[in-house]
Amino acid sequence: MSRPSITCACLAAGAALLLTTAFLPPAQAATTTAAVTCEINAGSVTATGDHTFRRITATTPPTVQAFPTRVGKGVYAPGEVRLSSTFREDSEVGFFTAVGWVVRGDVLSRTDYTVEPTLGSYISPPQHIRIGGGWTSFRLVEENDYTPVQHGQTLRDSAYGLRSDGMLFRWRVDGLVWRRSGEAPGFSAVKTMALISKTAKYDTFLANTRGGALYTVRIPTSSPMKPVVTRVRTTTWQVFETLAAAKCGNTGSLLLGIDKNTASAYLYAVGHANGLATVIKGLGKVPVTFGDPVDFRWRFAFDPLNGD
Repeated sequence: MSRPSITCACLAAGAALLLTTAFLPPAQAATTTAAVTCEINAGSVTATGDHTFRRITATTPPTVQAFPTRVGKGVYAPGEVRLSSTFREDSEVGFFTAVGWVVRGDVLSRTDYTVEPTLGSYISPPQHIRIGGGWTSFRLVEENDYTPVQHGQTLRDSAYGLRSDGMLFRWRVDGLVWRRSGEAPGFSAVKTMALISKTAKYDTFLANTRGGALYTVRIPTSSPMKPVVTRVRTTTWQVFETLAAAKCGNTGSLLLGIDKNTASAYLYAVGHANGLATVIKGLGKVPVTFGDPVDFRWRFAFDPLNGD
């Protein structure tokens, strides 16, 4: 399979924007102090139930740093996890805490644990708190909290699930309680989605389809839930089973696309979402394999996303 093409006339129109962001090509990055090195922290659940942690840096080609003692061994039983949300990492002096949501068989659970990062031993072993059943037919789960820097506290905590029949669900998260707050049909062609924006008024995902198109899916916080879908690219993005995104620059995203068929991944710098005019720059193949059954992103407690 060929990896997604990014050659189109709209790139030329956005070139000026690209060169003023953190997505500088190597020659310019070496001669300016204004360049920002963007990173995304990739995680996975291995076949034996371990968590992994790898930091991927937006060089050209991308570079990878592994953290083998950062997270726990045997977090889950072998093969029990089907889906994972983004996991939050809270790092303090002497310990590392992980919190996230997973689907194990039919059950949604919250996982949390604390590790001593030097030795990789548990301070607090993994706990799996059952949230509810009925998740057998779901193929994506994601949770996000909206925590603007000027407030310093979470103003909104939402979660999303994509069911195999194309129904997209939203929940309001209050601690360990998930309350349904909306649903919308019409997403059966979507393979996977990555959160790229969260604001007071909407969340936005970047989604690829089995036919190869790439779309933004903006979901206003209002009810009833009415997503706004906008095409970004038309072909070749069907190769990715997993997408993950992190903030890069003031209004852009760093996008990781994982192809499970070849156990490989590619990194992209994505400008602010603007339909077919959205600037996308390929940074190259990530130089490690992605052969674990489940992939996800690690995030910090403060996780601004401004891609739309």
